[in-house]
Amino acid sequence: MRGIGLVFVRFAVAIAILVLLRLGCSRQQTTELTPKKIQLAQTWELQPGSAIAGYSVTGGLGDISIALSGKTVFAPFTGLTQPYQGSCVLFSSDEVPAYLFRLCGLKQPRLGEVRQGQPLGNGDYLQFAALRKQPNGTWAFVEPSRNILERTLKQP
Repeated sequence: MRGIGLVFVRFAVAIAILVLLRLGCSRQQTTELTPKKIQLAQTWELQPGSAIAGYSVTGGLGDISIALSGKTVFAPFTGLTQPYQGSCVLFSSDEVPAYLFRLCGLKQPRLGEVRQGQPLGNGDYLQFAALRKQPNGTWAFVEPSRNILERTLKQP
């Protein structure tokens, strides 16, 4: 009787692992390809991803510009990186659910789920913006914290 119970428990654990693996794989596949759409509280005519006179706009009001000189930026938390406008991506994390981070200028950014400290990409420059969710559901630019920027620029 005890042997049958042990076999049943192992079978149930194996099924649970298969279900979790299947759910985990399917979530990553859909989020990697889906560009994130958000509504900004403040809007300006020219934003990253816009074009003017044949040139691409890579930064705007609310961005901090950092000369990367080809160096790597890292995930400040465990989270998700999704495509956004132009060469920009949005990074979100359950650890800071009221915030989104917009990163523009990365070459071949890593999309999908990432762990804290994993590389997100590199580039010659980084345009970094912090957005805070407003009570009406829009996102407003806020000053990024020094701590978050340091976590993005240095691997833990």
